[in-house]
Amino acid sequence: MTVPPEELELAAAFPPAERDRWREMVKGVLRKSGAATEETPLGEIESLLTRESCDGVPIAALYTRDDAPPGRPGLAPYVREVRPDGEGLAGWDVRQPHGHPDPAVTREAVLADLENGATSVWLRLGEGGTPVAALPEVLRGVLLDLAPVVLDAGEQAVEAAEAFLALVTERGNQPDASGNLGADPLGLQARTGTAGSLDDAAALAARCVREFPRLRAVVADGTPYHDAGGGDAEELGAVAAAGVAYLRALTGAGLGVDEAFGQIEFRVAVNADQFSSIAKLRALRRLWARIAEVSGAAEGTSARIHAVTSSAMMTRRDPWVNMLRTTVAAFAAGVGGADAVTVQPFDARLGLPDDFARRIARNTQTLLLEESSLARVVDPAGGSWYTESLTEGLAQAAWSWFTEIEKAGGLAAALESGLVADQIAATWARRRKDLARRKAPLTGVSEFPNLAEKLPERDAAPARPGGGLPVVTYAQDFEALRDRSDAHAEATGARPKVFLATLGPIAVHTARASFAANLFQAGGIETVTGAPEEFAASGTAVACICSSDRLYEEQAAEAARVLKDAGAVKVWLAGKGTYEGVDARVHAGCDAIEALQTTLRDLGVNE
Repeated sequence: MTVPPEELELAAAFPPAERDRWREMVKGVLRKSGAATEETPLGEIESLLTRESCDGVPIAALYTRDDAPPGRPGLAPYVREVRPDGEGLAGWDVRQPHGHPDPAVTREAVLADLENGATSVWLRLGEGGTPVAALPEVLRGVLLDLAPVVLDAGEQAVEAAEAFLALVTERGNQPDASGNLGADPLGLQARTGTAGSLDDAAALAARCVREFPRLRAVVADGTPYHDAGGGDAEELGAVAAAGVAYLRALTGAGLGVDEAFGQIEFRVAVNADQFSSIAKLRALRRLWARIAEVSGAAEGTSARIHAVTSSAMMTRRDPWVNMLRTTVAAFAAGVGGADAVTVQPFDARLGLPDDFARRIARNTQTLLLEESSLARVVDPAGGSWYTESLTEGLAQAAWSWFTEIEKAGGLAAALESGLVADQIAATWARRRKDLARRKAPLTGVSEFPNLAEKLPERDAAPARPGGGLPVVTYAQDFEALRDRSDAHAEATGARPKVFLATLGPIAVHTARASFAANLFQAGGIETVTGAPEEFAASGTAVACICSSDRLYEEQAAEAARVLKDAGAVKVWLAGKGTYEGVDARVHAGCDAIEALQTTLRDLGVNE
């Protein structure tokens, strides 16, 4: 498109943008908020706006060309991946998970997915999934030369692999069968506390190289570290350490360096934090490219990545919002250059998914691939100064953690000693604090809950083996409070309730009354609104005063007196001010979990 000369003249009439001028304007805003003063040097302004991710990676307010110039797509360090093949749609592998304990149900679901958009199958076998012995039945009708199959059998990995290889051989698909046998002894140790055999994994890899050229044998799974509450850098550092341990085992079993690299696939989680998920996949490719370089692998060796939408971000409450979370995560996986993507069904936290949930998960990827044409763009995030800088910062943090694990004797030793668990626990504590303070909001749970929702019913999913790193979810503390409220309502016929004592006209108290109602309802606590004088008829023992700071100065103390005279055992105030008779305050950034736990105790709701 040609820009008209008059528009060029208009642009030229404005002075060029300068960073110091931007800092001056930001300083003016920060002075009004009290975050800066007239004496604050311009050089410190940006630091006032910089925050850190849970991995300690700084996130600035402004990025420019100087921060992180992009590399060229398809070249080292391979953060900019090239996927499209000419003018055609290359895309990524749409990998659907399956693991119903009834083999007939699993087979029917597998065929339905493959006939309607899925391009590969991820089978969870053994304890917590489909029986390994049923593998031939589950894959009856599946064309193994067309549909890659990925196994995930935990302690039964070798048994499942042998059963699959026997099936491939029986059908004569040795040259064409693809996928991954799923050997991941260190991932098994992370999940269960019991390590598998690296020698067995190496033997499977050697057999794939000799007899099944398109099959991989090994997965370096980062999801156990993510599911335990770890940050992106911790997950990447751990899978890099796992990958190196597998390289040593595979080359020790006689495989060449390039053959060993070709046998390993990575599995990592992506969540609704779009930019961090994009950077995470790009950083993983950079880490693996560096390891390939120092290992003497062929130029162009890049990580093969299977991205899975996060289990930790999924909620039981308002589960339909999970469709939105997984859409954002799948978009980030595609933009980040994942080779395979799994979108978890929105009802995954409720039990075994139904046909509708699987269809939505499948179609989420179809929409991104075919309607949005996302896969037609080479590295859509490339050249974004923020994304490039975040990729670099995350790669550096992950490399630091990887080297710490290596110094501790490798991933197996770091898991055994508790080094990994302690590091992840510290990160989870920081993240949990942000969740409790709603700095990391959860729509439908910590924000805008629906107390009248009726959850869909699902058959219970069989429990997968535990015993290693813990398994957490971001919504667990709020959902535990909602469970207490539900139990109370079932036992008494009514939910716990807080009275919102509003002062002044609607226009004055609405903002804080809405804030307080939203906060209390996140703990399953209903709210009723009225003047302080109406408290006695509310049927509750806890009140929260809501209005403006100006009216608080004039009326808060008297309102608190009226409420306590009417029988209130606790008087909250929506705001930060301190007033006579007010026992506690709720405000933006307060510990909502603590406030809700206290309120439920004051209302006599059992834990």
